[in-house]
Amino acid sequence: FYEQIGLLNEPGRTEGGQRRYDKRTVRRLSFVRHARELGFDVDEVRELITLADRPEESCQSVDAIARRQVARIDSKIKNLRAMRRELMTVITGCHAARVRDCRIIEALSQVSPR
Repeated sequence: FYEQIGLLNEPGRTEGGQRRYDKRTVRRLSFVRHARELGFDVDEVRELITLADRPEESCQSVDAIARRQVARIDSKIKNLRAMRRELMTVITGCHAARVRDCRIIEALSQVSPR
C-alpha cells in the first residue's frame, strides 16, 4: 500500500516474489507506521518524509505539522468528552424497568441538534 501511494519505493523481490527491504526502507516503514498511528494523514507523512530527508533544514515546518496534529487531537478529545457527558447524563437519568420507558432509547431517538 505505501508503495502505491508513494511513501515507500518499490522494494526488490526474491525469486519467490517476497519483498526484500533494506535497512533504510525498514526504518522508513517504521517512520510511516508511527506517523500514521499518531494520526498524521498521508500528505502530512509525505511532507514529514521530505523534511526528514533534509536534516540540515530548520525544524520549524516539522513543528508546525506536529502542532496542527496536536490541535486536531485536542479537538477530538473535547468532542469525546462532550459525547461522554451527554451519555452519562442520559444513563444516570434512566431508571426504567422496561425499554419502552428507557430514557436512553428516547434520547437516541431525538433529532440531533447538530
